[in-house]
Amino acid sequence: MKTQLEAIRCNLLDPQAAALLDQLQWWSLPELGVEAPFPVAVMGQGEPLLLLHGFDSSFLEYRRIAPLLCSRFQLFIPDLFGFGFSPRPSAADYGREPVLRHLDSVLQRIPGHRPVGVIGASMGGAVAVEMARRQPDRINTLLLLAPAGLTGRPMPVPPLLDRLGAWFLSRPGVRRGLCRQAFADPDRDVGPAEEQIASLHLQCPGWSEALAAFARSGGFSGSGHPLPQQPLHVLWGNNDRILRAGQKQALSALLKHPVESLDACGHLPHIDRPEDVSERCNTVFLPG
Repeated sequence: MKTQLEAIRCNLLDPQAAALLDQLQWWSLPELGVEAPFPVAVMGQGEPLLLLHGFDSSFLEYRRIAPLLCSRFQLFIPDLFGFGFSPRPSAADYGREPVLRHLDSVLQRIPGHRPVGVIGASMGGAVAVEMARRQPDRINTLLLLAPAGLTGRPMPVPPLLDRLGAWFLSRPGVRRGLCRQAFADPDRDVGPAEEQIASLHLQCPGWSEALAAFARSGGFSGSGHPLPQQPLHVLWGNNDRILRAGQKQALSALLKHPVESLDACGHLPHIDRPEDVSERCNTVFLPG
């Protein structure tokens, strides 16, 4: 994976993605039983923040907001286990528990052993909530961006359909459509650079097999019960075409407190409205 990313660096169309890629480190996590190292982008100084990307995405999802945060926070942006540019051993399990075990190891290696704030986007919001319940002494505050998977129940995808789904998600037209659907104004904001980033990790060995195995596991649906004890803040976009009205209603009922909405914002507040999300991070995560 490391060699592949080095080759990709020369062809990236988005300069912010290239800048974030330059901050990538490769962490050895032998306790996971995987010999290959795992990618974690590390940058900035200050209070530690762990940033978790969404389903079938990568650390490059945070390319817009990372430069706005790194003067006040030290950022740790891993690829989730089985996603992005992480190694995908053929004999590994892929699902909720392997993702959480990997993040347990990442959390242990964040220096200083101070409490860590967590930002989770889309499925990363459900992952963040699971982590907070699992690590109550290590995680102090959560900011969830259009979180997906807190409500509902796990729905494992049957064999054969799991591979068909992975094949479907690999089609260029499907990737292009999903990329456009995530933005509030795709005609303005989605071009070759965005489409490139949305598909880069599909070339990683084992992408299809790992995605199919994750689908068979049922993923992170229903992760919001019970909510963790830590302070929890939620932002979503008023123009979100992925998190639908019924999902927002169910999530509002679960949270039992108002959600902050952003105008001219789709399913990716940290990309559509990075300045506003950065300002919100100041009030959520900085002491005092």
